[in-house]
Formats: sequence, structure tokens, C-alpha cells
Amino acid sequence: MRLTAHTDYAIRVLIFVAIRERGHGTIRDIAEAYGISRNHLMKVVHELQQHGYLKTIRGKGGGVVLARAPEQINLGQVVRDMEPDLALVECFRADNQCVITPDCQLKTMLNDALQAFLATMDHYTLKDMTANDAPALRRHLRLI
Repeated sequence: MRLTAHTDYAIRVLIFVAIRERGHGTIRDIAEAYGISRNHLMKVVHELQQHGYLKTIRGKGGGVVLARAPEQINLGQVVRDMEPDLALVECFRADNQCVITPDCQLKTMLNDALQAFLATMDHYTLKDMTANDAPALRRHLRLI
């Protein structure tokens, strides 16, 4: 399984905002810290806002802030919300055309693996990702 860049960037945005000492950041700041596209981040931030993870503040000194406490942001749910398609192979989809589907066990096995992955991610929150390592993460992102 591979997460899309969209989901990867969403988690990075949440980390950035969570460890930022002022508690917020701009898309420009986040893009520069990670070396990624501002245009792509605008889409990611918009979707994070739609799902209730971020709030935006307009005007001078504005940016994005967490809409919930880090311990209330479950990483498994973030993955589910941000991934457009968790169908790992064709037989997961409604338009499946694979001829061996009726007797193939791949879908069952991959579904078990996907559920195990999501269950593991469900054990973690944004706080788990940032609480102990915030100073080191700030250094890597040049926030200190």
C-alpha cells in the first residue's frame, strides 16, 4: 500500500501547525519548510479545513491553526479522510472486471492487510507524533 502525496502532505501540515510555537502557520511557511508546492498545499489545507482538522484565519498575522487539540486528531481517520481511494486492487472497485475474482483470495488478504494498517493508525494521534519530538521537529523545519 502507498499513501498519496496528498495524504502525506496533510499529515505534514498537521505536524507543522501542531509544533509551531505560535500555534499557526501560513501555507507559504509550510511550503518553504518542506520544500513542496504552495498550490498543492492550498488544496490540502482546504480539504483539512473541510474535514474539521484546521481553521483558517484571514488578514495580517493569519494562517492556519488546528481546529482540535492534537490528542483529538486520530491519524487513522486522517488517512481515511484524505485518501481518495483505498481500493488496493481492481477487485475492490465496483467496476471490477477481473475474471478470477469469484475464486481468488487476494481481495480478502489485501482487505485484511488494509484493515490491519488502518487499525494500527487508529492507535495514534497527532499528539503521539509530536509531543516527545517537537523540539527536534522544530529544528528540522527551521522553526527555532
